[in-house]
Amino acid sequence: MTEVSLDDTDRRLLRLLQTDGRITNQDLARRANLSPAAVHERVRKLRERGVIRGYTVDLDPEKVDRALLVFVEVVLDRTTSDVFDAFAAAVLRVPEVIECHMVAGGFDYLIKARLRDMGDYRAFLGELLVKLPGVRETRTYTVLEEVKSGGALPV
Repeated sequence: MTEVSLDDTDRRLLRLLQTDGRITNQDLARRANLSPAAVHERVRKLRERGVIRGYTVDLDPEKVDRALLVFVEVVLDRTTSDVFDAFAAAVLRVPEVIECHMVAGGFDYLIKARLRDMGDYRAFLGELLVKLPGVRETRTYTVLEEVKSGGALPV
């Protein structure tokens, strides 16, 4: 992965866009003290260079029946590239998994999942997660309170 050179103006635009991804080009230009044409061109280049990967909507999990947040440590039965590849390919097809990270340490992957309730989690664990390729062991941590979530990157 290559680092992209960003100047202060790029960083200012990125901070503003992280706060409001739906801001109009006109408002973004006004808040950044630039012309709309200059902002349009800079944002286009940031997208082309892969700095801006896309735009999303931040949903309230409770209002879409996904109030339960869990983190799951996954230990694989073998740490070989074929097992890593098979696990990663399978987890990409699981919609309840909103993040999955290969980590160094006492386990192989850390999964972040959103579910309806504990019954839904029990089904997710027993019918899906433990049946993914290579899974030997899991440890689950249920979130009691989200203190900070989905924060902007410090640019």
